[in-house]
Amino acid sequence: MIDFDTLKYENGLIIGIVQDQRSKEVLMCAYMNREALEKTAETGIAHFWSRSRRSLWKKGETSGHLQKVKEIRIDCDMDSVLLLVEQVGGACHMGYRSCFYRNLDGEVVGEKVFEPEDVY
Repeated sequence: MIDFDTLKYENGLIIGIVQDQRSKEVLMCAYMNREALEKTAETGIAHFWSRSRRSLWKKGETSGHLQKVKEIRIDCDMDSVLLLVEQVGGACHMGYRSCFYRNLDGEVVGEKVFEPEDVY
């Protein structure tokens, strides 16, 4: 197993990219600190570090839209991680399956899977 101390964190954080295990759709990206990465590896549920709240958060803790981690990969530069997940519900707090639901023109191209006001 890769020693988490050997990863290249910037200000204690590393980028976590989340991808659907089956479809390979990119669902989201968020920051992780060592604690979030350890908790993710330990529990099999994605955890991240909130820079605004300055705290650890479990994806889906409020909404129930968990990310069940099937595999964690480390990139060649050891400065980002890829979480291959089974997504329960939507990944985006705006109600979409993926946080990448708009194109550069602002057109909605993603699938809306829930109404945020029903969940939060």
